[in-house]
Amino acid sequence: MDPLSLATALSAAQIGRAQMALAARMLRMNAETEASIVQVLDAAQRNIASLGNLAAGVGQNLNITA
Repeated sequence: MDPLSLATALSAAQIGRAQMALAARMLRMNAETEASIVQVLDAAQRNIASLGNLAAGVGQNLNITA
């Protein structure tokens, strides 16, 4: 095997290893994001449930222009 073929194979192996590491990191980030979304949805559901006890008309004239 000539030196150029060895260098090419080594380079391809290193690039493949880097791609696999990047893919694994992206999968971990995706899993963490999904867990965060679940937490936000759970908190929103708890907050909406507590707002169900408010009197009618509360928050109706809220000024959000500021």
